[in-house]
Amino acid sequence: MKVFTLTTKVLAEHIDNLGHVNNVQYLQWVQEAAFAHWEALIQNQKETLGIWVVRSHSITYKNPAFINDEITLKTYVKQSKGVLSERIVEIYKDTNSSLLARCSTQWCYLNATTHKMEKIPQSIIDLFES
Repeated sequence: MKVFTLTTKVLAEHIDNLGHVNNVQYLQWVQEAAFAHWEALIQNQKETLGIWVVRSHSITYKNPAFINDEITLKTYVKQSKGVLSERIVEIYKDTNSSLLARCSTQWCYLNATTHKMEKIPQSIIDLFES
């Protein structure tokens, strides 16, 4: 399994009325990490690929983050079977500091033209595992 890492910084607009990062912002970071990882994986692909849509998110919040904190997102695809794929995103303060949140997202693979569910091609599974 390939781990992809992305870093960001907590900005004023990420803060809620309790003075820490809003829960919705964590999901935004989950989406950004997934998209960036996918783009990095397929940057040299010539074949026509499908698209991914979220089926569900399950997120556990562990610790708060505050303005100006450096955030590290680590993501990988845990498993893929049929039309579904489970992606994990772990959000840390700094690179290996405290775990802020962990999200498991179930993604569904769709045909890019018809937008109908399509079995994940082995070539994509191989990209996730190499």
